[in-house]
Amino acid sequence: MFPGVGTVINFATIIFGAGIGVLVGSKLSLKTRDLLTDVLGLTTLLGAASALKVMWSSRYIESLPTGWTLLVVLLSLLIGGFIGSAARLEDRLDGLGQRLRIRFGASAESHFVEGFVSASLLFAIGPLAILGSISDGMSTGIDQLLLKSSLDFFAAMAFAATLGWGVALSAFPVAIYQGIWTIIGLGLGSILLGYQVDAMTVTGGLMLVAIGLKLLKIKSVAVGNLLPALLIAPVLALAVHSLSM
Repeated sequence: MFPGVGTVINFATIIFGAGIGVLVGSKLSLKTRDLLTDVLGLTTLLGAASALKVMWSSRYIESLPTGWTLLVVLLSLLIGGFIGSAARLEDRLDGLGQRLRIRFGASAESHFVEGFVSASLLFAIGPLAILGSISDGMSTGIDQLLLKSSLDFFAAMAFAATLGWGVALSAFPVAIYQGIWTIIGLGLGSILLGYQVDAMTVTGGLMLVAIGLKLLKIKSVAVGNLLPALLIAPVLALAVHSLSM
């Protein structure tokens, strides 16, 4: 096998799962598709809860000064949100989705953009995307990406049943994102300490909460603008950890 094979598999499973979802979704009533979207929202919140529980892990708590476990996440989101808003990342993601919608002939009333943006964020956020890609780059195994591919297959199928072909195209930004982490793993080896991964996981977990709330039509949060927080969280955690020593 070659470095990056895990991401190639993940890429294929997202497209394949989305294709099945589109074929099945066309036979479902609007009421049923809305129900499936609600189920996806609830499932996303469940995934967020799994990521957020890391905040109370002994490894994370013992690595940071008292009170900083929450502050690291808060500051990461605030700084990341400021950077993302200044760079208009959410608008750029939406714009990319609109251009792809026009390119592939989807109607303006379709859920093409929502499917592309929501699925891209959902499939990219999480420790498996980062740790699995780094492990793949280091040639120490693709087990984590195989697990992620299985989860993404069913998620893509469910998403595409209600949101259409935009979900399949989310495989491209996900492949680029994971490819970057694979290159990092290939060139630098293991660069993140455990508590840094924990900080990133909790930050990503809150972003998953935002995606779940949007799918449930409770609150629309510009999650795209928060993406820089995923890079800031491990750096900030390292800085706080170093100052406390």
